[in-house]
Amino acid sequence: MNRVRSAAVSGTWYPGSAAALRRAVDGHLASAEGATGKITYAPRALIAPHAGLAYSGPVAACAYALVRGHRYRAVVLVGPSHFVGFDGVAIWPRGAWETPLGEVAVDEVLAEAIARRDASIREYPRAHEREHSLEMQLPFVAHVLPGVPIVPMVMGFQHRETVDGLGLALGRAVAMREASGDGPVLLVASSDLSHYLDAPRAARLDAVVARHVEAFDPDGLMEVLEQEPSHACGGGPMVSVMRAAAALGASRAGVLRYADSGDVSGDKSAVVGYLAAAFWQDGRRLSC
Repeated sequence: MNRVRSAAVSGTWYPGSAAALRRAVDGHLASAEGATGKITYAPRALIAPHAGLAYSGPVAACAYALVRGHRYRAVVLVGPSHFVGFDGVAIWPRGAWETPLGEVAVDEVLAEAIARRDASIREYPRAHEREHSLEMQLPFVAHVLPGVPIVPMVMGFQHRETVDGLGLALGRAVAMREASGDGPVLLVASSDLSHYLDAPRAARLDAVVARHVEAFDPDGLMEVLEQEPSHACGGGPMVSVMRAAAALGASRAGVLRYADSGDVSGDKSAVVGYLAAAFWQDGRRLSC
């Protein structure tokens, strides 16, 4: 595999120049930070959407605003595969990812530790070539957490055994990595919610996912997704990250913001739902 993964949607889904991308991300973050206020602790995990930056950026910013100014040793990114069907999880274990803000390095030690813990986690570069679910997190990661390495993973068919296996592998590998010091690892699940329903129907369907996220209930969310996978394209990654976050000590969850694509486009007849959420260890409630 090539050591550097080339950007697939730069210049289309988000600005292709560093200056324009910084302006766009800063604009979204400024709006989000004005709503959330100053956060004095570091979330353990986030859920963020992955549509074009103009559409889902205001929602994703509500999640990433919480980590701005905090110190992390790495960011684990887990998203769905939209173009390639396969069993298991495709990890990018070495090298870097290209962005307009510069290359973002892969934490090769952590990637190896995660892959070692479950046979379904393997190298499969083809799954990453066109995939946008992780790439759409990088404008925020590279800008808010400059110099922090990533571990990129794309989930194929979102079977329960894959979801549970990844959650267990993440929890164990991250715990061992953190035991050596140098700060915590941030977990990020990349997911949009319902697709191309009218806004009232989408809101009703998406509220089911939001309730399980707010309750920090990965078991209930997994049951919902098995009954109706269209609730969230990245539902499996969401459950895996929630399980790992709980294993690593997170005890609280909060939905920060919900919106849909019609809030930007003005077309409420066929929308995509977006949700931002955070998981942490104290009792405060957050909103955006």
